[in-house]
Amino acid sequence: MNIIITGASSGVGFEAVLDMILSNEHQIIALARSEDKLRRLFEIAKGLNPDCRLYPVAFDIVNDDYAGLLQFIQTNFDNKVDILINNAGALVNMPFAETDETDFVEMLKSNFLGHVRITQNLLPLMPPNAHIVNIGSMGGFQGSVKFPGLSAYSASKAALHALTECMAQELTDRQIKVNCLALGSAQTEMLEKAFPGYESPVLAFEMGKYIADFALTGHKFFNGKVLPVALTTP
Repeated sequence: MNIIITGASSGVGFEAVLDMILSNEHQIIALARSEDKLRRLFEIAKGLNPDCRLYPVAFDIVNDDYAGLLQFIQTNFDNKVDILINNAGALVNMPFAETDETDFVEMLKSNFLGHVRITQNLLPLMPPNAHIVNIGSMGGFQGSVKFPGLSAYSASKAALHALTECMAQELTDRQIKVNCLALGSAQTEMLEKAFPGYESPVLAFEMGKYIADFALTGHKFFNGKVLPVALTTP
């Protein structure tokens, strides 16, 4: 499988890559903004599987020009993308009354518009039975318990959830499947920064493995679904 994952330099994206490189059947382009963290990912991956085909690429899905990335994909992936995992994102914990428009815009850029950009650019390279996996959040899942301080974050994830359902319908004729995993908390750097002292019952590597497994097999069972992935009832 030719797999592209965003937000691969830390958290569940980092762990998903380390799970997928264990199989030599896959080659993976791992995108993130931090070259240092991508270099660390590559070193760990090669230590786990020296024969893995992992291509770390420093890239900003919101602001960078896609021409170079598309050329890189054409060269290394023979111009074909089987799986796209839209995992990149940001989290801000701030009371609604103190959240200004800039904060909402930044959340929408990081958690929604960046995914729109990369998906639109990669769609021409996706064959029938390709799978797009959007990483959402229980914060944006309708009917779930909401937490104070996450209005901008949750709203941006809710937009991604709705986009998933719309894209799945539009891509039916092309047989491209689109699903979204609405994640509950996992113990990541982003969570620790937003909620100091909070300990999630789910470790990052556990959630990363779940994402990797779903990306590889979920499209056989689901399409256009926003699936809650959390230990608690919404």
